[in-house]
Amino acid sequence: MKRRSFIKKTGIATVGIAGTGYLYGGVLSNINANSTINIGVIGTGDRGGGLMSIINSIKGVNVIAVCDVLPFRLNKGLSKANSNPIGYLDYRKLLDNRDVDAVIVATPFNTHSKIAIDALDAGKHVYCEKTLAKGYDRIEALVNKANQSKQIFQTGHQYHSSRLYTHVVDLIQQGKVGNITAFECQWNRHGNWRRLVPEPKYEKAINWRMYREFSGGLTAELCSHQIDFVNWVLNETPNQVMGVGGVDYWKDGRETYDNVHLMYSYPKGIKAKFTCLTSNAKDGYQIKVIGDKGTIIIDTKNAWFYPEGIKKNKVVTDVDGVSGATAHWDKEKGSKINLEHLDPSKQALLDFKTAIKDNTKPISDLTTGAKAAICVQMGLDAMYNNKIVKWNKDIFPKLQQTRIIER
Repeated sequence: MKRRSFIKKTGIATVGIAGTGYLYGGVLSNINANSTINIGVIGTGDRGGGLMSIINSIKGVNVIAVCDVLPFRLNKGLSKANSNPIGYLDYRKLLDNRDVDAVIVATPFNTHSKIAIDALDAGKHVYCEKTLAKGYDRIEALVNKANQSKQIFQTGHQYHSSRLYTHVVDLIQQGKVGNITAFECQWNRHGNWRRLVPEPKYEKAINWRMYREFSGGLTAELCSHQIDFVNWVLNETPNQVMGVGGVDYWKDGRETYDNVHLMYSYPKGIKAKFTCLTSNAKDGYQIKVIGDKGTIIIDTKNAWFYPEGIKKNKVVTDVDGVSGATAHWDKEKGSKINLEHLDPSKQALLDFKTAIKDNTKPISDLTTGAKAAICVQMGLDAMYNNKIVKWNKDIFPKLQQTRIIER
């Protein structure tokens, strides 16, 4: 094993995710503007490894430690950093490293809360990948801990950091589409979503997204980004959700659904629809914000505005001998919303750096992350129990158990 890939064999723990809380409003950070922020990455799979590659291009941020319970994946993760980090099999040992200023948590969904709390207790700033935490009790525990902490806490909804998305939200809130009447969101792919497994014993460790014990499936991994966006635009949370899904295409022993269809209702009557398919990739990722003055359509990199057409006078025509009134509309071409912006994941990491340096609240913070996580759990409850799930008015910040209401 190469020196840079050296594993500090101080114990083996389950894959962990670290979290931390708020510093702004409390004690000032001991990291000044000229300091390098030393990062520990917990979880070196696709997301953790990808973020490490991005960090290589960010000045003033340095990966000095990485952790994963699978040695072969840890080695792969170590090779992605250009800073010769130390490798750990136990995230708690990484947290004991006093040179680590902040951690990125990129491990399975069900581990977020526990290790985020441990990271807060260790005094680390935390970038916790979405979805924030699994289950109401774990969301509550993490929120309570983070609110008592003096550290920076950022939730990894990277589109919430996107300057394009920020600009679009501003346009919408300034009346660009008029009165919003609906959202139609989708993130469709064509593939079984599986990862290759070198040995059968690693099936659940690698394909954890397929199992309900560890995962929220498509709702937590994909829909959560767009749910967060709708909450952001409306500056409110839904009062109820209904939905259906199933394992209807990839019948391979998975437990989480291969297609989901959710409808969230918001207090002012606005409905938001979320769809994820794994059997058809037409139009891929898309958010459609529908208003009485126009529509904005957003993908991962671009956005367009389509104004509502002006209705012309009725024109009587004769078609195949049948006379009738036909209403004609102007066919206005959508105009692109031009704004230069960075890759959302890079922007999110830059925002994390800025929040730590300047002791400021991140754009995608504990509150927005917790609200999206509650919405995700509501959606899962609705589908798995075939119920309409209503938001308990006391669920945030107290985060009491959401009530499940019969149809």
